[in-house]
Amino acid sequence: MVAELFLRVAGCLGGWFSLYISFCFLNKHRGYEWNCRLVTFTHGVLSVVLSAYIGFIDGPWPFTHPGSANTPLQVHVLCVTLGYFLFDLAWCVHFRTEGALMLAHHTLSILGIIMALVLGESGTEVNAVLFGSELTNPLLQARWFLRETGRYHSFAGDVVDFLFVAIFTGVRIGVGARLLFCELVSPKPRWFVKVGGVAMYGVSWCFMGSIWRFAWRKSGKKYRAWRSRRSEERLMKTNGHVRDD
Repeated sequence: MVAELFLRVAGCLGGWFSLYISFCFLNKHRGYEWNCRLVTFTHGVLSVVLSAYIGFIDGPWPFTHPGSANTPLQVHVLCVTLGYFLFDLAWCVHFRTEGALMLAHHTLSILGIIMALVLGESGTEVNAVLFGSELTNPLLQARWFLRETGRYHSFAGDVVDFLFVAIFTGVRIGVGARLLFCELVSPKPRWFVKVGGVAMYGVSWCFMGSIWRFAWRKSGKKYRAWRSRRSEERLMKTNGHVRDD
């Protein structure tokens, strides 16, 4: 069983690496990070679609059945995702593009998926965490691509940032708290699975602090720019003449 899982994960790792090489070949004028983020965007969309189908249609429901036995589809999605995280962690370490928090997130994700695959259980809640954590990933990559192409300071950039902050706060922090509570009070998941859930949620809060600081700074800049435009409009209404008090 373990040997079979190893081969499946190795095949998925090779698939993601091959996709990265293909992007590098097709986008020779772009840098390595551009092509890696294309892989990340692809994985984000794929994992969200598959994990949503598992959670909302195929089942079981993670809020009521944490710790249940893994389904074949859950195993398949976890193998695909594990292969991606191994690829991305190796890329980040090699090019030194990420800080300690992102590396910790990748490491915890890898350990959590391996644990679920080896145990043959808890794939339900791991899949739910995958859905919540990857839901904002395409938006994060879209923000980077907008910045690289000089289109970030536009209405599209504002929409992407708003959706990212709103979804991260509502899903990873709000819904994530509910999922963690169900995990902790359920007698089925093993204790180290629960510890892993607490660790992942703690990492989400670390990200949340950085995200809200960014949102506060951007909101302040937008407000000051709006005040400046209002002041200019009031001055224009005077037709260049100083108004008498």
